[in-house]
Amino acid sequence: MTLVGCRSSAPLHTIGQLDVQRYSGTWYEIARITHRFERGLKKVSATYTVRNDGKITVLNRGSKDTDPEVVKTAKGIAWIPDPTKPAQLKVRFFWPFTGNYWIIDLDADYRHALIGDPSRKYLWILSRTKTMDAATYNRLTDIAAKAGFDISRLDRIQQ
Repeated sequence: MTLVGCRSSAPLHTIGQLDVQRYSGTWYEIARITHRFERGLKKVSATYTVRNDGKITVLNRGSKDTDPEVVKTAKGIAWIPDPTKPAQLKVRFFWPFTGNYWIIDLDADYRHALIGDPSRKYLWILSRTKTMDAATYNRLTDIAAKAGFDISRLDRIQQ
């Protein structure tokens, strides 16, 4: 069953364990609920690098739809505020604003991830490769819908 157009106030569940070293590296956006800071971007990727202090450097990159030669980047920092909830990260790109980066689903091989926010306003489907098979995509959108995200707002991202 797919729920469309809903938003839940129920707690958002995240994965129980996270190996930050395995999660580090480059991920490609397969789909997202687009917001103004990503509007007009394609070929979007995020690279996570674990720092010596345990925090994570985040580097987002994307090409403008109107001019693919123009690449926009945003550098930020992420951290795990509560070690008992390792998949509920905080991320900051601009001081003093922070956002939630909650890992809702992550396959055992760290190849696909579903990222969201408890408000259900933000959602990303990420992959280690620039493409994703339909079965995996459908599985992740089903999880998102059951968690209360409006998957009708998902935009597929051209890689």
